Amino acid sequence: MIPAKKSLGQHFLHDENIARKIAETFLTLNTADTILEIGPGTGSLTKYLLKEKSLNYFAVETDERMIEHLHHEFPQLKSNLIHEDFLEFDFTSINVNSVSIIGNFPYNISSQILFRVFENKEKIPFAMGMFQKEVAQRIASKHGNKEYGILSVLLQAYYEVNYLFEVHEQSFSPPPKVKSAVIQLQRKKDPPYLKNESFFRALVKAGFNQRRKTLRNSLSSVIDRRKIGEDKIFSKRAEQLSVNEWIDLANQLSE
Repeated sequence: MIPAKKSLGQHFLHDENIARKIAETFLTLNTADTILEIGPGTGSLTKYLLKEKSLNYFAVETDERMIEHLHHEFPQLKSNLIHEDFLEFDFTSINVNSVSIIGNFPYNISSQILFRVFENKEKIPFAMGMFQKEVAQRIASKHGNKEYGILSVLLQAYYEVNYLFEVHEQSFSPPPKVKSAVIQLQRKKDPPYLKNESFFRALVKAGFNQRRKTLRNSLSSVIDRRKIGEDKIFSKRAEQLSVNEWIDLANQLSE
């Protein structure tokens, strides 16, 4: 057994029932002909994903030890196994119009992975993976509670997010110190209209970076105070606005 590297946030999934459940659920719901597994590690999900012969499979793995192991276990992967950090991965390198994402994501970079999904949403119609339970809850959270945040708004603007099931610590080696959960993201058929997406992102980020303040104060760093006016919405805090309200506000304030 290859030892996990703490620096890479590795916790290898060894529970076959959970691995099979994740892979089979993904294959049932997936809508793209090409799939990309992030951090396949020892191949717990890989062996089930490769059973679907009709799919074009790729994987991105940063650990050279795992690359060697995966080439040995799955020689059919050949050049479809990419030795690279996903956070630096160029989606154009696999030359497809759409690709679905799956993985037992390293917990130390899971939020960064989700930001990359958001940035490449035109190419990613579906994503599913294992996250720290707290992160999974945050992504799926609705407005009005403390879990709701920047990623909740950004991802839910474009994806339907479903919290699927939780996974016990003992399903991993080594067991993480936190609970885990699996969520799915299905891109909406009718994405919202945004005058300026970069402004929308900056607005949401400003609101939640000072979430204890009202929007009248927290948004002053990104918009002219004269635009704020007396609308009651600016007396609310970031977590009190629904995703649609954030979209409407961004369009209203966008120049």
